[in-house]
Amino acid sequence: MPSSALSTSFAGRRSLLVALLILPALLSVLWNQPAAAQEAPVEIPPPAVDLVETGTSATAVFAGGCFWGVQGVFQHVKGVTRAVSGYSGGSAETATYEQTGSGTTGHAESVEVTYDPSVVTYGDLLQVYFSVAHNPTQLNYQGPDHGTQYRSTIFPATEEQAETARAYIAQLDETGLFEGPIVTTIEPLEAFYPAEQYHQDFLTLNPTWPYIVFHDLPKIAALKQLFPDAYREEPVLVGTL
Repeated sequence: MPSSALSTSFAGRRSLLVALLILPALLSVLWNQPAAAQEAPVEIPPPAVDLVETGTSATAVFAGGCFWGVQGVFQHVKGVTRAVSGYSGGSAETATYEQTGSGTTGHAESVEVTYDPSVVTYGDLLQVYFSVAHNPTQLNYQGPDHGTQYRSTIFPATEEQAETARAYIAQLDETGLFEGPIVTTIEPLEAFYPAEQYHQDFLTLNPTWPYIVFHDLPKIAALKQLFPDAYREEPVLVGTL
């Protein structure tokens, strides 16, 4: 568990963020105007060429804004056996929430997804990542979260994963289904560092937080709607690291 000082600091920053998120909704009520709607997911085709992996366990690392929502989405995907929030792109010495939040460490808030390739393929995960988990056309931000730590990035564990991701990005750009070009980068996976315990399973443990309600629960609903055969009602949780 985090120290009391760290917990207080974290709660203070998030309380300010929550207040800022609630303000537009309150103003819309006062002025009798509708609040801005949650960004709609994009229904996209699966990869034309998927990755064939043997065995019963593989890992993939994705970054796409705040890791709370990305983790929460993948925890509801059948075949995913574990999804952990953490940091990738920087060094071990700076792999903390406080330092990553500065946007100067090279880290991105990321999620390490462990999955069974015989149930869900890497291409399946990519399809969920691009269509539901985040908006791949937003450069160095997602919704209200700005900075390189919130960038859209795939950290492939193998060259085969990298090739599959590059081909899929090219395929999706050709479809014209997104409002702009995909800005997702593909960066070598040097390491993945799990985030602090209080970030794990955050969506499931805090379903009434305004940030979760406004930005992340709609992703879970979209996953269920667009991928009914892949959706699992009960998420696979991290528990205690």
